[in-house]
Amino acid sequence: MAEKQLQLEVVTPDRKVVSTTADIVVCPGVEGQFGVLVGHVPFLSALDIGEMYYREGGKTEYLAVSGGFAEVTGTKITIVAEAAEFGREIDVERARRARERAEARLAAAKTEQIDWARAEAALRRSMVRMKVAAR
Repeated sequence: MAEKQLQLEVVTPDRKVVSTTADIVVCPGVEGQFGVLVGHVPFLSALDIGEMYYREGGKTEYLAVSGGFAEVTGTKITIVAEAAEFGREIDVERARRARERAEARLAAAKTEQIDWARAEAALRRSMVRMKVAAR
């Protein structure tokens, strides 16, 4: 009998975030967002900062992810992320403060030398975390 659901594993250096089955998984790849259904051709993709989600039955779960890799086989997708968290785990006030700090650093770039890429990544992470927390 053919598999109808994917096995999904999301891990970070600190913990196993989720281990479940899913009907579909959608991830923020560095080349753009991609979706995976059971039977997908195997591939490996680097992940960008962004929102990922999976659907199991009629329920959709959202996570904020920050970089890493996704390995897809025909029946399993493994996400090894630098950071991953469910919206219910996110401290929205902390994310808001991080956004404000990143915006201030980017605004200061006109008069000071800053690490632009680092400040921009911090801004993107904070915005994704707030978006996922609002779902």
